[in-house]
Amino acid sequence: MPPFSLFLFILFIFSSGGRISESARVFTIINNCKETIWPGITPGESFNGGGFALKRGQSIVFNAPVGWSGRIWGRTGCNFDESGTGECQTGACGNSLKCSASGKTPASLAEFTLAALDFYDVSLVDGFNLPMAVRPINGTGKCGVAGCDRDLRPECPKELAVKSKGKVVACRSACDVFDKDEYCCRGVYGNPVTCRPTFYSKKFKDACPTAYSYAYDDPTSIFTCSAADYVITFCSNRNQPVCTYHNHKLVCSGSNTLKSFVGGRWALPMAAFVFLIYSWLIFQI
Repeated sequence: MPPFSLFLFILFIFSSGGRISESARVFTIINNCKETIWPGITPGESFNGGGFALKRGQSIVFNAPVGWSGRIWGRTGCNFDESGTGECQTGACGNSLKCSASGKTPASLAEFTLAALDFYDVSLVDGFNLPMAVRPINGTGKCGVAGCDRDLRPECPKELAVKSKGKVVACRSACDVFDKDEYCCRGVYGNPVTCRPTFYSKKFKDACPTAYSYAYDDPTSIFTCSAADYVITFCSNRNQPVCTYHNHKLVCSGSNTLKSFVGGRWALPMAAFVFLIYSWLIFQI
């Protein structure tokens, strides 16, 4: 996230009075891509109806209740009118800005089930359209970083490539392209013993070791964490510092918590201080 965007994010957090429910999970979605994206989320009741635009460098914060189970992905090349009707180049959920159905493949996909123990992953089983990573913060357990922060489009095999105006905009799955049981893990290949990595899934896995590359890629692709908040970044290095706000504290990856002085005369100075620290971290990357 560009430093100025984080600064605005921090000012929002401090001015909000810390009203985020402590029993919910805080989701921070960040667009570090070079262009506007349109995240899609289902079910979307807790996420602005399931769809919105996120410009380059912008971030947005949501509260998801425990018990929510859903998916988050990015849409690209969209054009919506004032009524929220339009089309997207990749990841479209019909012709609506706000998604009530899953996105059209190929699309990189983050999946969550929030409970006493949260489960989450990033899946490339249905293809790839944007680098994305899921980083848990403030949780307990293994709490690994899931995802694929490498752009697979430039190296997508030509038989899987989706192009627009001569440019590769997405990479399809082998199942989608060839529709064969061994690629789709169905029929006699519908179990983890017979469905094994293929040439194409291995390419995905080599590039993105902590993302699902095929249906039974569980051991290195599904993660668990308890009582965490989640930062979903598009087009961002997995090691880049990220921050969220929970239980009246600002928490950043790889750092100690910073206590909030909400309502006091130190709110803006503290926000400015955090902004300077974060700016320094960004320029070290």
